[in-house]
This record gives sequence, C-alpha cells and structure tokens, in this order.
Amino acid sequence: MKKNEIYTIEITDIGTHGEGIGKIDGYTIFVKNTIPGEEVKVLVVKANKSYGYGKVLEIIKPSPHRIKPPCDVAGKCGGCTIQHIDYAKQLKLKQNKVKQNLARIGGFKNIEVEPVIGMDEPWHYRNKAQYPVAFGKNGIEIGFYSPGSHKVVQCARCLIGSKYDAEILKAIKEFMQRNDISAYNEETSKGLVRHILIREGHYTGEIMVCLVVNSSVFKFKDELISALKVIDNISSVVINYNRERSNVIMSHKCETIWGNDHITDKIGDLVFKISALSFFQINPVQTPKLYSKALEFADLKGNETVIDAYCGIGSISLFLAQKAKKVYGIEIVDKAIENAKENASLNNINNAEFFTGKAEDIVPELYENGIMPDVMIVDPPRKGCDKSLLELMRSMRPQKIVYVSCDSATLSRDLNILCSGDEYKVERVQPVDMFPMTYHVETVCLLTKQNL
Repeated sequence: MKKNEIYTIEITDIGTHGEGIGKIDGYTIFVKNTIPGEEVKVLVVKANKSYGYGKVLEIIKPSPHRIKPPCDVAGKCGGCTIQHIDYAKQLKLKQNKVKQNLARIGGFKNIEVEPVIGMDEPWHYRNKAQYPVAFGKNGIEIGFYSPGSHKVVQCARCLIGSKYDAEILKAIKEFMQRNDISAYNEETSKGLVRHILIREGHYTGEIMVCLVVNSSVFKFKDELISALKVIDNISSVVINYNRERSNVIMSHKCETIWGNDHITDKIGDLVFKISALSFFQINPVQTPKLYSKALEFADLKGNETVIDAYCGIGSISLFLAQKAKKVYGIEIVDKAIENAKENASLNNINNAEFFTGKAEDIVPELYENGIMPDVMIVDPPRKGCDKSLLELMRSMRPQKIVYVSCDSATLSRDLNILCSGDEYKVERVQPVDMFPMTYHVETVCLLTKQNL
C-alpha cells in the first residue's frame, strides 16, 4: 500500500473515533466521515505497515443513514465525528460498539447489550465546554482543535454546547481586541489567554466563565468583569493561572474575580455545587437516566454499605445514599472531596462519608478497618480501574458491583479481570448516550457474586 493511491472500497465497520473502516486485500484503512455499508472512492493519505488512512474522494453508494450535518464546521472540528449519521443509527452503532468490545477484549461472547438509552433532542446538551484560543491569519481564533492536531478551527456557535456560549465567546474576543491581549502560542509558550471554560447549570441557569491564562497575575480583571457581567445568567467569573508547557488545560490555581466560586445544578432532587475544577457529568438531561440505572442495578433496600470509588464531587454517592444505610466515597482530587462534603451538607445527607486519595489505597484501609461493602460502585476515568483495586474487589466479594464506564474498551478489560475467577457474573449491560454526535458512549454494568 502506498500513499496517494486511489481505491474503491466498502466500509464495513466503524472505529474508536467514529471513522469508517474498510479493507483493501486484507489491508485495513480508516476513512473519516463514512458509514458502514457505504461504497467510497478514497485517496490513501497515510500508509503504515498494517493499516492506513484514506480521504473520501467520492461516495459511490451512500448509506440511507447519511444526513447533512447542520454544523458549519462538521468534519473540520475534532468534536462531533459522527454528525453525518442520523441519530437512530448512531445509537445502533454505539450498542454494537459495546457488544464488540465485550466480545473482542473481554471475552464475553453471549452477553446481551441492551438498546442504548438516547435523547429526545440530542443538541445543546453540554453543560461544560473548553475552547482553545490562538492567533491565526484572521487574528484571534476561538473554537476547537481539528482532529489530531492543535490547530484551532473557529466555531462561533457549537450545536452541542450551551446556547449562551456564542455570546460569551464574542464578548471575550472583543475584550481581548480592545485591550490588545494576546492569545497563547504553544510553540513559543508566549501569549496570555490559553483557554476559555464555560460551565452552565442546566436546571438553575447559572453560568461560570473561567479564563485560563499563561501568567501568575492578571491585570485586566475589571475590564473582563465589565465585558461579561452584562450577559444574562453569568454568576461566576474565574481566572485559572496555568504557566505549564503541557497539554494540561487547567492548573489547580483558580481565583474568583466576580460572583461565586461555584455554580449550582441538580440531579433529580439533589443540588450540587460545581467549581471550575469539579468533575460533573456533562449531559444534565441524561445524567438522571444514567444514575437511575445505577441505582436500579444496586437494588438497595436500606441496610446496605456502599463504597463508591472515583466519586468525584459525590454525585453518585449522594444519589445512592438516599437508599443505602451508609456510603463511603473516594476521590483523588482534594477540591472534589471538599465539594462532595459541601454537597452532602447542602442536601442534608448524613450517611455519606468522603475520603481523599487513590481508590486503590483507600479501599484497602477501609477493608482493614472492618468496612465490608455490600455494593461497590466504580466510575473510573477513561483508563479504567487500577488492577490492584479490581483484585481487591474480587477478594472483598461484595454482593454486587456496579461499574459505570465512559470507555467500553477499558470496561471490557476490567470485566474480564473481575470475572476471571468465576466469583462474578455480568448480569446486565446498559449503554446510555451521554455524548450524541460523538462515538463515545457511557455504559452501566451489573456484576453479581456467584455462590460457589
């Protein structure tokens, strides 16, 4: 296979990032903006030893599920990689993705994967967005990175972001122009404004704007406040000081320069404080569905002890504490645990206790102190659970393990470890679409202890 050759291929599958997959004499080629079942003419743009990448020149046989993306920068921006596929088909593809990963990576050949719980209206669902800022040929550019690069694609109106984002970004761009403020340059590490973080309380309407700056001081506080406070619903303006030469968007140093240091939002009947650095599920419409499914799988009767590893700001912990005897939440981020304790107090929940540290360190300490969980909840980051924690869960033998995952590949790997000794059986697998227009999908799994 050589670069710049042209082939006609059939797309037979879809990859991790939503790209189509085809074969040329057994050679795998990935082609963006295609759909399984399509016949396409492609130009090979990169050829490795065992796989390559192609660019669509012509769609010879289009899929009946192909639609025209409503976003102006679809395909250029690295966000909505499957916006060209109708939503019903997106859900089918995500269901199949989970099923394939469970079989291929986990070794679970005959597990039923339930239909994905989707959205009635899969637009403007994100309550958080992080916009990189750069300087290009047209001046200040604010938007998203193009796929596989740090080149900013300008996006004035994101269709999965908050409806307020466009007005906020416009105000910040004009503020920067008025005050001759530079955008950050990754190559030289010079320039002031790196990113703009916007968080919105879906049910409260409160909005936080956080400017990430390449400095230890910010002398334009009054000017920024004047530019933003006239926008409806903004209740918090924060500066994050990040001088690191890395891809990490935010440092741990935040300064609230106007309003509150947090916004509030709800999940079900519970109220949560959300700071600039807090983890909070980004889809407020789907989160109650996700947590309700976790609660259903836990099947709490009121006398159970629950350990929630990777608890974040306590959202799942407090959701479960309404039905459990006692919940222990664990999270490595200090500020998140601080928020979790505040959220417990805010909701008058007294049967939840929170600990700062790695789950693989804190859970053994709880176990050694005689705390025997009836139910374990794990909601780890994309890399999955630490192997030592998985082995500990097997030895602790809780009646149920509820695994909430944002990556079905690492989920499948971890389930294979949990079920390798026949202590546990996977009973239910329920995907929930938290990320419409992208190929990501959240999955809730129920594992039950086997009576050996």
